Amino acid sequence: MNYSPDDSPAGSLRSLRSRNRLAVLQAVQHRPGATRTEIARRTGLSGTTVASLVAELLTASVLVELDDRAQMPAGGRPAGMLGLHPAVGSVVGIHLGHAGTRVVVAGLDGTVQAERAHCADVDHEPAPTLQQVAETTRELVQRLRIPAARLFGAGVAVSAPVLTSQRLASPPMLHDWDGIDIAARLGELLQLPVRVGNDATLGALAEWQLGAGVGVDDLVYVMLSEGVGAGLVLGGRLHHGATGAAGELGHVTVVSDGQICRCGSRGCLETVVGARALASAVMHTRGPERSLAELLALAGDGDPGVRRLLADAGRTVGTALTGLCTVLDPRLVVVGGAAVDAGNVLVDAIRATLDRGMPPVTSHAIAVVPGRLGPATEALGAALLAADAAGEHIARLATGADIE
Repeated sequence: MNYSPDDSPAGSLRSLRSRNRLAVLQAVQHRPGATRTEIARRTGLSGTTVASLVAELLTASVLVELDDRAQMPAGGRPAGMLGLHPAVGSVVGIHLGHAGTRVVVAGLDGTVQAERAHCADVDHEPAPTLQQVAETTRELVQRLRIPAARLFGAGVAVSAPVLTSQRLASPPMLHDWDGIDIAARLGELLQLPVRVGNDATLGALAEWQLGAGVGVDDLVYVMLSEGVGAGLVLGGRLHHGATGAAGELGHVTVVSDGQICRCGSRGCLETVVGARALASAVMHTRGPERSLAELLALAGDGDPGVRRLLADAGRTVGTALTGLCTVLDPRLVVVGGAAVDAGNVLVDAIRATLDRGMPPVTSHAIAVVPGRLGPATEALGAALLAADAAGEHIARLATGADIE
């Protein structure tokens, strides 16, 4: 019988310790800010084992105490919370919205290192848009002086359904993007592996791992911006659906004889509460060119007409959510996107409508809260998508390899 050193009791112990290190690293990566006690609970390892492994990883500059770092996106953290050391590696998150782009560079645990946003006609200018985000990415990476070997990939959040093949559904909601392979085009421009996902789904990922949904494994994220979408976390996993198109809340019919939607259907939720619909509703008093940001500013200044408009929009969203929540039974609804800047008027209306509409058989109240991560939410989710692809690097660090 051949006998290798790794078959020895010492080799088995080394292998076990590497597996335990990997479990600790993955727990921190997916829940940055976790304490040693929380890591023990999530991994099933003893508190003593976790304390020993964390001490090793801190000494090796693989982990770091967060109270000695820049704040996480959701705000400051009390002492004892852990994150990945910035030198472990970085990823890029890109959000292609309808009217603009955002690029973030983040650590593998979602800690933002740099960020930049641009206004752009994303819907109708695919080639210039991809060129612009590639240039922005290169500028940010150069400014941060990130070595090529420590940049592990990019994620892209798009305002359209993304199939499991990583391609946009055909015909796409972004009509001028038909036939464009975003991952391949950006991968060529950036010389990085690129993964693509729906922006609302990636918003759900970000709020679940970093924001208002931390510790809640059944939640619905509602994105209210230029368009409307939803992302689902069910049983501690992102839910994509059979083809990757789950969560298209904006294209649920809410008015049977309503306006024609960009998806080709009639009376979709987006045609009632999307940015263009809200601007149209106040056109006779506020003019035809009001942006969503301007409407939200008016609401913040106490404009009664705009506040009424947003409350009505919240009630419509709450009605659409009632059926979804009755079927899925989440514990939490997180409201994100630009419209959340309207303050309590929108979220309160969604909450009240959902409370009234849920059937008596539901055994618990569903909390409705605003998102905590702000305008970068979807780009952060895209960065986390890219970070998941860095698993081999994390596994190598778990063997005790030093950061190069």
